[in-house]
Amino acid sequence: QVQLVESGGGLVQPGGSLRVSCAASGFPFRLYPMRWYRQAPGKERELVAHISSTGGGTNYADSVKGRFTISRDNAKNTVFLQMNTLKPEDTAVYYCNARNPPGTLVYWGQGTQVTVSS
Repeated sequence: QVQLVESGGGLVQPGGSLRVSCAASGFPFRLYPMRWYRQAPGKERELVAHISSTGGGTNYADSVKGRFTISRDNAKNTVFLQMNTLKPEDTAVYYCNARNPPGTLVYWGQGTQVTVSS
């Protein structure tokens, strides 16, 4: 059974930092590129960051470039999103996503809430 379980969300003040994690099981994690998406209230889900299967390649949305860092630990089947210098507009539910290279298999986590507010 495939599972993606996010954790680490919470309430943080503007300018603060937070790290969210996604623990994967039930599929060959080391072969899958991984992505973090987010969805704010009333907005469409947007891609935040992507990491290749080996971790050697990463890409970021312009809105988070220089502030967020995606990484992975293939030995622990876990992907991370380190978020620094958080802004109120980063408030959203953050979702972990796994997609096999052909794009024929796509898995989602349940999401973790990140709220940036003073």
